Amino acid sequence: MSVEGSIEWAADPALFVLGSFVVACSATVERLPRAGESLRAQAFLVEPGGKGLNLAVGARRLGATVDGLLAIGDDVLAALAAPALARAGLPAGMLHRVPGPTGAGIGFTDAAGENCLAVHPGANARLGPAEVRAAADRIGRAALVLAQFEAGDDAVAETFRIARAAGVPTLLNPSPFRLPSPEILGGTGILVVNAVEATAFGTALDVPVPEGAAEPGHLDVLAEALLARGPDLVVVTLGAGGALAFRTGHPALAQPAFAVNAVDTLGAGDAFTAGLAVGLAAGRPLPESLRLAAACGACVVRRKGVFDALPDRAAIAALLAGTA
Repeated sequence: MSVEGSIEWAADPALFVLGSFVVACSATVERLPRAGESLRAQAFLVEPGGKGLNLAVGARRLGATVDGLLAIGDDVLAALAAPALARAGLPAGMLHRVPGPTGAGIGFTDAAGENCLAVHPGANARLGPAEVRAAADRIGRAALVLAQFEAGDDAVAETFRIARAAGVPTLLNPSPFRLPSPEILGGTGILVVNAVEATAFGTALDVPVPEGAAEPGHLDVLAEALLARGPDLVVVTLGAGGALAFRTGHPALAQPAFAVNAVDTLGAGDAFTAGLAVGLAAGRPLPESLRLAAACGACVVRRKGVFDALPDRAAIAALLAGTA
């Protein structure tokens, strides 16, 4: 990837995603609702989603070979999963059916493109160590293993144990946020968080993080504390402020955001993480991987929804070349 925006797609890395499947409902409103308030929505969308599915779809569209685990229930919403995987070119064997409801979520996006959301994990919380161990050979064949927190701690911990034993790097996006256990954080090679999650980490670790912090000097102490607990790389996404990457013994690396008209920011973080994962797993230097990640996030925010907005290689190349 050059400064001018050209990109070479020589490597197609293999990723394993400990995923999640969520039927994602999103409403477009003039402003985000207050407590107890009902608003009229300008648009309403239902699509296959979930952070884990978004990561898998985003990586697959960038050319990666993707495997993983996604849990669905036995309700009517589960029927949306198999067609979604087929559309995305993901293997049907990723799906694991359990009794109970399928994951579901609702998000609100305001006129400025900002959002808030809530997710009920449903079947995703039923994935456990036994299901992960059954996929151990598949985990060991990956170039990078990704996890997020719509799956339970036991499943994440087991996935990372198997990956680390096989010498496979790991990436964690702890969202929806909860504080990772020392075991999970210690088994994480790459930690990706947004500014809100960074602040939550700061509170938990007693490291002050100013609200809205978007400068390396505001986050370097927190990053140092996180790096001391296991990760080799900590990346903090800052929305329109871009992203910051921290490694022990290196100065903070800043990646500016691409200047685009943000229509809907839902899924931007997932697109960013997918791009970062594909770049690093393909052996790209960190600056190139961050630029690819930022381009993925920029592509997503320009459209409503997430599933169809996750970019392919052509969309990334057009953005970097300044033609889209």
